[in-house]
Amino acid sequence: MARTRNGPRSNGMLPLLALHAASEYYRLDRKPPVTAGLIAANSLIYLRPAFLDPILPSLQEVWFNPHLIVKNGDLKRFFLSPFYHVGESHLVYNMLSLLWKGIQLENSMDSAEFASMVAVLLGMSQGISLLISKSLLAFFDYEWAYYTEYSVGFSGVLFAMKVVLNSQTENSYVYGIPVPSRYAAWAELALVQFLVPGVSFIGHLGGILAGLVYIQLRGSYNGSDPLTGIIRGLTGVLKWPVRFLRRLFPFRRRQISGRGPVGGGQRGISVSGFWRCHACTYENSAWLNVCEMCSTNRRGTGSANGMASPRSAHYSGDLPLEELRRRRMERFGR
Repeated sequence: MARTRNGPRSNGMLPLLALHAASEYYRLDRKPPVTAGLIAANSLIYLRPAFLDPILPSLQEVWFNPHLIVKNGDLKRFFLSPFYHVGESHLVYNMLSLLWKGIQLENSMDSAEFASMVAVLLGMSQGISLLISKSLLAFFDYEWAYYTEYSVGFSGVLFAMKVVLNSQTENSYVYGIPVPSRYAAWAELALVQFLVPGVSFIGHLGGILAGLVYIQLRGSYNGSDPLTGIIRGLTGVLKWPVRFLRRLFPFRRRQISGRGPVGGGQRGISVSGFWRCHACTYENSAWLNVCEMCSTNRRGTGSANGMASPRSAHYSGDLPLEELRRRRMERFGR
């Protein structure tokens, strides 16, 4: 969380965030949708495109301020402040951290469970931060330092996610330094506070405590929590039109090479309108009896009807690799 009153400033880092996120998602077999949605939501709120600007509250309306939240019962500040950032570097740093933590956590659990966890951590981190600020005011009269400070940003939730992630391992790294996982979040809290004095200490501390409470609650509760069940139900409702369209318009995804798909199916057997040559593994249309690549007969060696293809001689399966390579180059170089 950033503890500043300055408005957002642009320094050209968002394209780097987009490029890094795209490259990370490209290499993943399973694309975590909730993590992508959170990054998109934070980025869109910061960018405030024209179609969202009329409905999005301003930064001044959502600052997390314990005094205003308690005095006015302002839930907008309580729930929306984590999604606002004061500058591009603030946003990019938090989103890169969310990308790394979110990919690992969401791929280790169900996406609905991950969404439920993020919602719970957000609520608990904000609530604990509010409780700490109010307690410091009541018992130590730390009014100006914490109770009236303004802060925004997703880092409180990120600290909570870090605690949950570290609970799955014995050792972790904090800025390249190996640290036992149970102390990693505390070490990062101290380092961040020392290196970046303007951040909200209470917001980050609330995130760490929220993560610890979440781990204890999950350890004492068997089965899926009710919020996860609700999210799964809503997801199922939203996915129904997509499933309906897929049943209505079925299609087969395949890799394309040249004029025909390669791979899949058994040798010489038609699969979804294609058959795979037993000699060169090229997949041909089911309408053809001769392999387009090497002229091998669909049901065995040799050419159909005892005639050779105009582009190649009779192929018995003993064609040298160099000759087959030459024919492939000729085939795709046309």
